[in-house]
Amino acid sequence: MEGKANFQHVLERFKEADVDQKIELYTTVKGLSVEQYKELLKYFPIKELGRLEQAMG
Repeated sequence: MEGKANFQHVLERFKEADVDQKIELYTTVKGLSVEQYKELLKYFPIKELGRLEQAMG
């Protein structure tokens, strides 16, 4: 259950973050499921996806 609470915390931080912070969070947070990563992407600006892809290598 702790993982779900932790994800809610990450999600709230992600929603409030600017694009650079979103990229930092997305690329450094560990232990999320594929579904949780997809959930984060719902709050990422589509026009900036290229920057996220670059950051992920």
